[in-house]
Amino acid sequence: MAESPTGRSGSPTKRGAYAKGVAKREEILTRALEVIAREGFRGASVKELADAVGLSQAGLLHYFDSKEELFTEILRKRDELDVAALGLGDVPPSDVPAMREGYLSIIRHNAEVPGLVQLFARMSVDAADPAHPAHRFFIERGQKLRGMFTETIARRQAEQPLSADVAPETVARIFQAVADGLQLQWMLEPDVDMAATVSALFQLIDPHGASESPAAEAEEAE
Repeated sequence: MAESPTGRSGSPTKRGAYAKGVAKREEILTRALEVIAREGFRGASVKELADAVGLSQAGLLHYFDSKEELFTEILRKRDELDVAALGLGDVPPSDVPAMREGYLSIIRHNAEVPGLVQLFARMSVDAADPAHPAHRFFIERGQKLRGMFTETIARRQAEQPLSADVAPETVARIFQAVADGLQLQWMLEPDVDMAATVSALFQLIDPHGASESPAAEAEEAE
């Protein structure tokens, strides 16, 4: 196969079309996040999402294998943007206060976008089926979240402020269960303060570490 002018094999035209396809897919996901956050999960049909990016429904689904894959990728994009916006990708596990505040900030933000919380809850139930397009996403997401907490908790236990009687992996799973369960409670009872509840769990598990957080220091100063 002849090399392209860039020194790589393959057609420059095909690579250009691929790049445009990736860019359009990213545009779809970004606009879909805005629509669902504004209209709610039930109010955001495939037709409305297609209209938001100037495509037909068939044209929209051309970029995804199915409606379920589209919604899965919307959730993946939400996580990506949240992590980038809060700089969590650069927070080392040893920086417990920064990790805690970043996580609580995401939970606070979730309370501002109920449509995305509804989508997450619905998809997490459907994803219990191993054949569902979101199954792998939720498995890997949970593993990554628990891995972050496990490493941080293990460090705190090594420093002595935390009891080592419970395995870090178990504590990490408790955090995930509380955060996910609170979203269901919040949808039923919107006055539930998800961030405050998770913060209280931090306080119970690591009272000394909780007092190090900027939010805790601000509350004490008031």
